[in-house]
Amino acid sequence: MGIALDAARGALASGDIPVGAVVLDAFGRAIATGHNVRERDGDPTGHAELVALRAAAASRDRWRLDGCTLVVTLEPCTMCAGALVLARVDRLVFGAYDEKAGAVGSLWDVVRDRRLNHRPEVIVGVRTEECSALLAEFFESRRADHPG
Repeated sequence: MGIALDAARGALASGDIPVGAVVLDAFGRAIATGHNVRERDGDPTGHAELVALRAAAASRDRWRLDGCTLVVTLEPCTMCAGALVLARVDRLVFGAYDEKAGAVGSLWDVVRDRRLNHRPEVIVGVRTEECSALLAEFFESRRADHPG
């Protein structure tokens, strides 16, 4: 999660929400990282998870990420949850729940839907306080910069 938190801080320079992700191979080695780039790239799909999944697929030269773990600072949204299922990621680890858009237990539970052909293991609550604090600080500073 430390690598994902470091990646999340990389989003701050462009004004993106500080969410970070890392893909680990079956041996626990980091093969790709990503952070939100929606604002920087003007890309609605520029979520940390998708950036990391794309980089991991490129590093493996294949779309299947079986044997891999996706570690992310914030609970994935429906788009990202669907992508990690389609990529056949074995395990998802996340820090903070996203009560407004989360799709791994908060609003929906995409990754555990029995109708899908792949369901990754889910581990929740890793370094939750740090993940939540980074997001809270970001939104507090945004409110301070843009009162009203």
